[in-house]
Amino acid sequence: MSLVAVGSMALDSIETPRGRHQDVWGGSATYFATSASFFTKVSLVAVVGDDFPVEIVDFLSGREVCLEGVERARGSTFRWSGRYGRDMGDPESLETNLGVFEHFKPVLPDSYRQARLVFLANIDPDLQREVLSQVTRPDLVACDTMNFWIEGKASALAKTLANVDLLIINEGEAKLLAEESNLLRAGHAVMRMGPKKVIVKRGENGVLLFDEEGLFSAPAYPLGDVVDPTGAGDTFAGGLMGYLASARRIDSRTLRQAMVVGGVMASFTVEGMSLDRLRGIGVEEIAERLKEYRSLTEFEAVPEPRARRLA
Repeated sequence: MSLVAVGSMALDSIETPRGRHQDVWGGSATYFATSASFFTKVSLVAVVGDDFPVEIVDFLSGREVCLEGVERARGSTFRWSGRYGRDMGDPESLETNLGVFEHFKPVLPDSYRQARLVFLANIDPDLQREVLSQVTRPDLVACDTMNFWIEGKASALAKTLANVDLLIINEGEAKLLAEESNLLRAGHAVMRMGPKKVIVKRGENGVLLFDEEGLFSAPAYPLGDVVDPTGAGDTFAGGLMGYLASARRIDSRTLRQAMVVGGVMASFTVEGMSLDRLRGIGVEEIAERLKEYRSLTEFEAVPEPRARRLA
């Protein structure tokens, strides 16, 4: 299945307890495409400045990522700066310079418009709908969002969600969007807003799927060391959507498998700075980690316990 993704291609400056890294590879589209490209061909829609490193372009092209929809505009590339605490939880944003992304108007090449799968990364919900208006009957539209849009553009986001099949957000965002403190109630409330399927990312607690079949929970792959969590969510989405494209099915069973694949891909990303770890792996490492994941989660059926008769 053909896959199109729209998002940001950026340069990040990241502070962690291990030090500071300046102008490393970043952006939702960059992480998504790198992850998805292990399973399928990806077509990107994004904008970069004339200062965007050619090394990133060459890398993505080498992974057969189509960049026909990536515009190079005069000006500076989108830059984000953030700081992580010792718990490596949500980062503190220090600075955001939109650069050419501020006036980004996504235009899909003709070759993209028949895409079967569409992923709308975390951008303005009005822009997300602009992309949707340019594609013809996709089989699955998935999107991401964040607190900024939930609180600042609620009406526009509601219109986008009404046209989305799958929403991928984190636990805090799900509760904020649904105005619910309980995650189960929040997930069902979000489904009533339009998406037929909702995936809630819970960090080291794994992911939870709400869909027509009920609930499905997948634990995170256990790691002894987390270097940089930046881009983990976009890597997850890329692995998930890339697997769906390669499987050529979008049923509940395949979606659950795709969630596991996405989680395993994200586990590689957080083991290195920026995309360093993800760029260095091969299909053999992915297969081995998926095998390990299955051994960690597989167990024999538990016999029915016999009720004890009390005197």
